[in-house]
Amino acid sequence: MSKLLARLHDARRSGVYRVPQSDEVLDAVRGSALDVARIDLGAASDKEQLLAQFASALAFPDWFGRNWDALEDCLSDLAWRAGEGHLLLIEKFGDLRAHRPDDFGVLLDILSSSAQYWRERGKPFFVAFVDRTSSLALPDLFRARCA
Repeated sequence: MSKLLARLHDARRSGVYRVPQSDEVLDAVRGSALDVARIDLGAASDKEQLLAQFASALAFPDWFGRNWDALEDCLSDLAWRAGEGHLLLIEKFGDLRAHRPDDFGVLLDILSSSAQYWRERGKPFFVAFVDRTSSLALPDLFRARCA
């Protein structure tokens, strides 16, 4: 097992991170029991589209209310998704971050809260923003230390 895969199986390290590219992460988890969802926010120019991208990528149930509370509820459940843990790989978020910084901030808060929820329950939950320019003030998943 690679160091990265071992890290992704460690629920104590659950959190929100950045990675310079997706390939190495996808290679590390290939064949593992982790549930991986790729979420492309390139077409998300507002909150509604952001929520729709999450709903589609994670196959949210019909009861998803398409609001912030419902997003947090779904991310704190995920019973419909198989896996020993969850990895959300978020790509192409730059325009949303630039044009809707408040929505992007709420998203980060919800993702952090969800990671904490799963960490407390001993199940891995990782969010990795593909950030080629290291513009996000998030820890690098490849250099993450156990809290």
